[in-house]
Amino acid sequence: MSSAWALGDRVVLGLSSTSQGRENVSRERELVLNFPSPDLWPKVESIARLTGRNPVPPHKEKIGYRFAADKFGASGLTPQPADLVRPLRIAECPLQFEAEVVAAHAPGGEWPQARPESFQIVEAKVLRVHAHKNIVIPETGHIDTAEWSPLLYVFRHYFGTGPDLGRTFKAAQPS
Repeated sequence: MSSAWALGDRVVLGLSSTSQGRENVSRERELVLNFPSPDLWPKVESIARLTGRNPVPPHKEKIGYRFAADKFGASGLTPQPADLVRPLRIAECPLQFEAEVVAAHAPGGEWPQARPESFQIVEAKVLRVHAHKNIVIPETGHIDTAEWSPLLYVFRHYFGTGPDLGRTFKAAQPS
């Protein structure tokens, strides 16, 4: 997955057209989004060169990708059943969304013919949210942003978040 953004109960994902993940989402119409914390970056990186696609697409093989049927085993992360969808959750991830695909789109306009792969835009409806207790404000269903720091992947580098800089007026509004 190259990108994601959320609005309301929808998450929009950018997926490589040749990825096994895109194929799985298109076939199954269900997914789990696992949001790791910064301390998990070595485990995320440990599976960065792995793909579930067999055979490995030539353009990926050329840059060092290799097939792995079990990314959980390769990373040391713990599989955990989801409640409403078939894909597994990652127990170590502090935030996890179970979702169903509601739409998928090819790129608009002209795509350069020289590119070995394209992408797909997938819109998913979040059905259930799981959060570790330590990142939830007690007696609410709200994420405590002072406690949760997502792992960010920015221009091929891993980062955590910095200190809270302030909040929008909407932060005080009931959800």
